[in-house]
Amino acid sequence: MEYKKIAVRENFIRLDSAMKLASMVSTGGHAKLVIQNGEVKVNGETCLMRGKKLVSGDTVEYDGGGFVIE
Repeated sequence: MEYKKIAVRENFIRLDSAMKLASMVSTGGHAKLVIQNGEVKVNGETCLMRGKKLVSGDTVEYDGGGFVIE
């Protein structure tokens, strides 16, 4: 799978915000739902925390797509 690259200016970005930024979901509510349903993987492991802090090098996968934090 080829990952999109998402650049962030801060030290971290929350998982739900990163998913919106990467256009994987359209709203924060949608992000919350898919995360709570166990449909999202962070660094290869299912993540149920929508507020998970992502830092440079972290990867996110959902619904056949993915991105990496730069």
